[in-house]
Amino acid sequence: MKALTAMAAGLGAGYWFTASQWSQALGPFPFRAPTDEPVIALTFDDGPNEPYTGRLADVLAHHEVHATFFEPGACAERFPDTTRRLVAEGHTVGNHSFHHDIRLLVRRTDLADEIDRTQDVLTPLVGGVPALYRPPWLFRHPGLFTELDARGLTAVGGEFCHPLEVFQPDPQVLVDGILRRARPGLIIVCHDGYNATGAPRDATIEAVDRVIPLLKERGFGFVTVDTLLGVPALQ
Repeated sequence: MKALTAMAAGLGAGYWFTASQWSQALGPFPFRAPTDEPVIALTFDDGPNEPYTGRLADVLAHHEVHATFFEPGACAERFPDTTRRLVAEGHTVGNHSFHHDIRLLVRRTDLADEIDRTQDVLTPLVGGVPALYRPPWLFRHPGLFTELDARGLTAVGGEFCHPLEVFQPDPQVLVDGILRRARPGLIIVCHDGYNATGAPRDATIEAVDRVIPLLKERGFGFVTVDTLLGVPALQ
């Protein structure tokens, strides 16, 4: 029993250090900005994923909200016009590795290649070299921050809108999750894709459409991550 308890404690500690939304143990990983101003940054991972990213962009345009999209290079390569559209409409685009494969995030040589390949894809699409990076599954280790520093990239974390969002529960579940978490300076993590392979995101799109007016009623405004953190979107 003691061995099992120790093993569980070790696994828990390992998760906290390498994948927790809140841990800063391995390097700066902002999940919110230190502000009392009622602003929130909506972020979306794992796209572009059509037709869902396009539909999400329509919703954001309707509500006059700008967001931040962390894109795997493979997805941006698949839907380059969507990435161009997001930038043209005032959204920020950041690096989210190339394949979104955890096996390629452990060794620094593989990690560096994942980052560099995505920079090569995104740079001509967004009009400059991206300056923001979010690791898939928020997974990080000390070598990640060394590689990011060498490339002038800022790591960005956030709080998941709901732990089951990737599985697309009822939209109201996601709305309630966002409303529970909402506070000044928060970076909210949602998904417009899935593991760089694409999947239906109807629930997320519907939840975003519902929750934006509710947050505005509470006095919240919306900004991109670079504006929230006071860092550049491009190098």
